[in-house]
Amino acid sequence: MAGGRSGARHGWLWSVLTFERMITGPVIHLVYWSGLGVIIIAAFGLVGASAAIALRERSLETLLVAIPGMVAGLLIVAAGGLVWRAFCEFYVVIFRIGDDLNTLRQAAEAEQARPAPPPR
Repeated sequence: MAGGRSGARHGWLWSVLTFERMITGPVIHLVYWSGLGVIIIAAFGLVGASAAIALRERSLETLLVAIPGMVAGLLIVAAGGLVWRAFCEFYVVIFRIGDDLNTLRQAAEAEQARPAPPPR
């Protein structure tokens, strides 16, 4: 197709502006690492809050509340990290499917443009 050749002729900026090259894959990686950073900050907040509660009151009751709260919070943060990873992988797979379909379309168009062999 002429669009593929014009993208090579105009350079990478033209291919990005005309949506021949998708930038969502690298953007998803940035979003993933940003989200993972937020999840890690939440984990530190949970541990800090649980430790502060246990140290402030210094009684057995608060210790019995703070430790399970910290463990449950860390388990929720770990599950959140796994769900976040799955969510981002889903989007990466969707965009890779789009890239594969584009490659298949270009191969089919190249095969149609090839002249048919003469009959025997």
